[in-house]
Amino acid sequence: MPKVVGIIGGMGPAACVDLFAKLVAATPAQHDQDHLRILIDNNPRIPNRNDAIAGVGPSPGPHLAAAARGLEQAGADFLVIACNTAHAFQPDIEAAVTIPLLSMIEATADAATAITGARIGVLAADGCRNAGLYQRAFAQRGADAIFLSDDAQAAFMDLVYAIKAGDVGPGARERMAAFAQTLREAGAQAIVAACTEVPLVLTEQTARAPLINSTDALVARAVAVAFAD
Repeated sequence: MPKVVGIIGGMGPAACVDLFAKLVAATPAQHDQDHLRILIDNNPRIPNRNDAIAGVGPSPGPHLAAAARGLEQAGADFLVIACNTAHAFQPDIEAAVTIPLLSMIEATADAATAITGARIGVLAADGCRNAGLYQRAFAQRGADAIFLSDDAQAAFMDLVYAIKAGDVGPGARERMAAFAQTLREAGAQAIVAACTEVPLVLTEQTARAPLINSTDALVARAVAVAFAD
């Protein structure tokens, strides 16, 4: 039997839906019974990860740990998180459960460095960036992470929150493509969608560069683990 997947979601809900849909689509199944059992705790009440990392809001760590415990108790064999920035609180989660947490950061960094050169543009939320999650992951793999300037980052965060509010129309798509162009002009040979709202409005075609979607990278790893002997 394949392993049961537990998703810690709600950060935001649309990103959680995207992860769930992609897990279903990526599963080699001919019948309903061939699909994975997936347990989801979609809790949008988890405190803002970016505020917590900036020191201006409460830690989401206890909430993430509680979600992890609940999913383990419900039967999950391993966990995934539908949020890059939440991985800054990975120790809180791992201390709360006995089942493994698959890292979206590690899966994405592996996928990015496998297909591209040493300069990778990263579209990441403030908290993910300030916590150094991708900087460390790429440095361990001999690659450089390129980020937006501070001014562009502030505009990017405005767009991320607009997407969370439901704006996924042409304007949002054009603005996200412009951020990808900024990273290309800074020397990026590929772009990582390192915030789970980014792939809701950015494609490889509009990025005009190889695009590594952190959600896709995590899905590929989760399906492989779920069906592993």
